[in-house]
Amino acid sequence: MTKSFDELIAKTGAPKKLSIAVAQDSAVIEAAVEAKKRNIAIPVLFGDADKINAVAKEINADISDLEIVDIKDDLEAAHEAVKYVHEGHAEMYMKGIIDTKNFLKSVLDKEVGLRTGKALSHVAVFQVPGIDHLLFLTDVAFIPYPTLEDKKAMIEYTVNVARACGVEMPKVAPLAAVEVVNPKMSVTVEAAELTKLNEEGEIKNCIVDGPLSMDLAIDPEAAKHKNAGGRKIVGDADVLVFPDIHAGNLVYKTLVHTTNSENGCILTGTKAPVILTSRSDTFETKVNSIALAAVVAENLKKLQ
Repeated sequence: MTKSFDELIAKTGAPKKLSIAVAQDSAVIEAAVEAKKRNIAIPVLFGDADKINAVAKEINADISDLEIVDIKDDLEAAHEAVKYVHEGHAEMYMKGIIDTKNFLKSVLDKEVGLRTGKALSHVAVFQVPGIDHLLFLTDVAFIPYPTLEDKKAMIEYTVNVARACGVEMPKVAPLAAVEVVNPKMSVTVEAAELTKLNEEGEIKNCIVDGPLSMDLAIDPEAAKHKNAGGRKIVGDADVLVFPDIHAGNLVYKTLVHTTNSENGCILTGTKAPVILTSRSDTFETKVNSIALAAVVAENLKKLQ
């Protein structure tokens, strides 16, 4: 089982080609250079070459060995960057300094994008002090109010990511405020339905146990105090499935801003891993996200 991002980086295999849309951003260039240095990725920078070189000079980053595709217009740069992945020249696609709406338009482009016809979902992976394994969170940034079918897809995507990261049989916790089914709380009813779908073989390659409160999902001592010995998950969940984007985003930002944790994020449901980080994300988060995408890309290659 992978316990840290250092261990995750060791699983990336040979460096993967990384296409970056509108790369004239200091944090993105810094992350690209570091990913190249650590043999995680071979970045190709799409965007305004003059601005890319100016930003690199400003932060004292050596990009002399990185390929730059000079395209002045941001939308055209994103179009060509995603096309590069669509055509198989790169294995990962990353957002640079372009707004999320236009970046996602390129991802979903019918001609050259990475759409699969399935819903897209966001997966965040955390290395949290005091927890001896990586936590996989979904969905904290993309699907506002997931339906039962959305949650099924979210679990399937996240289980695939977890398995690519070395978790052979991920334990999945559909979260709620309580750990019992209450007909007046639809979230608990859906969590129980997801558990049933898993037991019936509709959701594969994982163990689903819900509804679960957060303490039962991640704290073995809490599970012990609540006499949860009969549950499939007793404080040892790998995957946390949130009832809506509000719960997921609040937990995500609490972990980021109040704990000494590391994280990385990717968009799933696409033909190739998509790295959709925020402009406010740290350099380390961007490097971790590239590493996470590289591990998923390596696993996709094995499945082909």
